[in-house]
Amino acid sequence: MPAVCLYFQVHQPKRIKKFRVFDIGQDDEYFNDRSESNLNNKKVLAKVASKAYLPTNEVIYKLLKKYPKFKVSYSFSGVLLEQLRDEFPGVLKSFKKIVNTGKVELLSETYYHSLAYFYSLGEFTSQVRKHAEILKAVFDYKKPKVFRNTELAYTNGLAMWAEKNGYLAILAEGWDGILGWRSPNFVYQPKGAKSIKLLLKNYKLSDDIAFRFSEKSWSEWPLTSEKFASWVSALNGNGETVNLFMDYETFGEHQWEDTGILKFLESIPAEILKNKSNSFMTPSEVVKKFPVRDEIDVPGIVTWADTERDLSAWRGNSIQHSALEFIYKMEEKIIKSGRHELIEKWRLMQTSDHFYYMCTKWFSDGDVHKYFNPYESPYDAYISFMNAASDLSLRVEKSLKSKNKIKK
Repeated sequence: MPAVCLYFQVHQPKRIKKFRVFDIGQDDEYFNDRSESNLNNKKVLAKVASKAYLPTNEVIYKLLKKYPKFKVSYSFSGVLLEQLRDEFPGVLKSFKKIVNTGKVELLSETYYHSLAYFYSLGEFTSQVRKHAEILKAVFDYKKPKVFRNTELAYTNGLAMWAEKNGYLAILAEGWDGILGWRSPNFVYQPKGAKSIKLLLKNYKLSDDIAFRFSEKSWSEWPLTSEKFASWVSALNGNGETVNLFMDYETFGEHQWEDTGILKFLESIPAEILKNKSNSFMTPSEVVKKFPVRDEIDVPGIVTWADTERDLSAWRGNSIQHSALEFIYKMEEKIIKSGRHELIEKWRLMQTSDHFYYMCTKWFSDGDVHKYFNPYESPYDAYISFMNAASDLSLRVEKSLKSKNKIKK
């Protein structure tokens, strides 16, 4: 009796423009790219909204209205919601329409889609609280019950934090290295936890849709809804939840509409529900319905990215480490400055995408790292970031000196 648990990540960053060393001390608009580049923030979001968000929202809304048993869950970054609110209110309205059906669960995450948990627990907690506030302001949504960290970055300690903060469940990648012989299709408990549940992504079935759908060399191509539903139904007796976690851009952007991806999405509920044992549930419903089957121990860090499923996509080389250390070392001084505009820019510079663009792993994962990347190389990404961060650091120092003079 597998329950299909659909979760979509919806995020687009505010990319740092090509910030030159000569701009330090002269320009504090790090994210406002007024060039004609097709990779400036507004143009990227307009493209994604047109190709993916709006048409997919239309399909999801129709499915929610047509099938009483169909349900989905979303995790919106605060950065994305800000951009929609300010630049694309029509797109935000279409998301609200979906949420207002009452059949959607919204998940908790960091407002700035950051890696703050691994650098500053205080900052991380502040971002999670701010994220809850924007969900309330935009969707009138009460405090989320399920937590997912940026890029599904997970470790035992994070689960303990989530339990302490009252979450029912936390999401992670169902990676073979942590599962061993076990299946991702059951509810688990993090090692050392007393109450919180762990939901693991079925990466094989998720990636069949997200990555392999249009791959003509794939042995299972073309993937039809009938075929996919048969794989789900085959888990009867050997699975209780099928957690399909993926980026929302899968539909229409990563997999273009002409591949048939939207038609596939539109036909999936009917095919899955043909088997009366199947259902759709939100993460909260899954953990309330099914018992814990075992304990999962993740003393290290597992993510849903790249072939390694670790944090090497964001801090796997020296320039990434340098950039991350530089920005997080600013925390004490920038908070002390009390300047809202400086704190906001500092937080926007924590968005994980900036460090992802600095990745030098150009092998099997290279094409993924180039996606929506405005820089010609990882080193160009690093230079722009560090120039902007250096400018921010100078402004913080200037603000603190001014503050000290006023005190005297």
